[in-house]
Amino acid sequence: MATVDTAAPAPRMGESPASRVLRWVGKAPVHLILIFVGVLWLVPTLGLFLTSTLGAEDFQDEGWWQIFSEPSKLTFENYESVFDNEDITSALVTTVLISIGGTLLPIAVAAFAGYAFAWLDFPGRDWLFILVVALLVVPLQMALIPIFDLYNRVGLFDTVLGLVLFHTAFGLPFAIFLLRNFFIGIPKDLMEAARIDGASELRIFLRVVLPLGLPAIASLAIFQFLWTWNDLLVALTFGRDTQPITVAIFSQLRAFSTTIDLIAPATFVSLAIPLVVFFAFQRYFVQGLLAGSVK
Repeated sequence: MATVDTAAPAPRMGESPASRVLRWVGKAPVHLILIFVGVLWLVPTLGLFLTSTLGAEDFQDEGWWQIFSEPSKLTFENYESVFDNEDITSALVTTVLISIGGTLLPIAVAAFAGYAFAWLDFPGRDWLFILVVALLVVPLQMALIPIFDLYNRVGLFDTVLGLVLFHTAFGLPFAIFLLRNFFIGIPKDLMEAARIDGASELRIFLRVVLPLGLPAIASLAIFQFLWTWNDLLVALTFGRDTQPITVAIFSQLRAFSTTIDLIAPATFVSLAIPLVVFFAFQRYFVQGLLAGSVK
């Protein structure tokens, strides 16, 4: 009669200090390259912030690096001027409205569509999804003139709603593609168990799919918010009095030498808000990017 070997496995030996040093040295070149690239990306942002703390006359005399030799020139009066400027504050509010609407609306529509493409069987489903994928390569510049004419006829030109709908239309193909690929990776047994328990499709979508799809939804929210917040072309085309922050800053560039003390802090504020949004959702970012890549 065969005996069963019940001997416990030998414990793993701890890594020696020499091995840790060798591993660290082996990775050091990669770390140094990443640090160098990170510094290159941060220098313009740091330069913009320091410029925003200089007066216009100080900036014209020398660059932003003079702060290091003469710290007394640093001042935050420029930021007070920005928030006292009605055009800038109005543009910030308009940008927030457009960005929130242009983010939430396509995510809501794409979540339902992604669930349908992933788990509902209906005629022409695969062909419709191929059409959605094909729309990813359509540049928005092709639609500017036709939509401009349509907006003029239906009264959506120069409105927040018009800009939100345009960003929604061109954000939907990627949103549907991303969410469908993530939803289809949800275990089929989980969906069947919910149906056996008598859950409707809407209940399955709200109670099972959406919570599990949070990484992809958060990643999509980052993409869509950044695209909408940083938009200039669409806002210039479909807006006149409805100006987001990008257009408001662009209009100040006509007198760059005399308005640098307004442009720099307004630009830094416009940069800081998307960064806050990104860092708030960054833990979901990589998960969302890998949506549907592994099953």
